[in-house]
Amino acid sequence: MESIEKHIEQDKEILENPTTSPQQRRHIEEELHELEVYVENHKEEIDAGDHHDPSPLELFCEMEPDADECRIYEDWLNDWCRSSSEQLHR
Repeated sequence: MESIEKHIEQDKEILENPTTSPQQRRHIEEELHELEVYVENHKEEIDAGDHHDPSPLELFCEMEPDADECRIYEDWLNDWCRSSSEQLHR
């Protein structure tokens, strides 16, 4: 998807379609909820121009920040940022 806004729009269109199956409807409702939570929690980044469509991992971690998959990613990201900062200050 080209942006988070387009993804939300597409999910809403799917939910408005009366031929959407109950299984797909449940999936899309959950995904839409996760996207809306992501938007709420990342307003500053979005207002600054970051309209990327978050990956399934990003959405999962937004909802389950303490999950092992998310903590590993966060640890790696923190280590990378710290390393990059140290290199800049040498």
